[in-house]
Amino acid sequence: MRTEELKKLKTFELVEELSKREGVEKIYIEPYQEIKVKVEGPMIILKVID
Repeated sequence: MRTEELKKLKTFELVEELSKREGVEKIYIEPYQEIKVKVEGPMIILKVID
């Protein structure tokens, strides 16, 4: 998929596709819910508000 095509996708579509991939864990946090997460790398964390 080309960069131009990716730019046309909505953020939620990208997140849903990524969440299906091996090695990806999706954690959904409800509005106003607060959690603490202890992690061990290597890791990339994306905060997506959509």
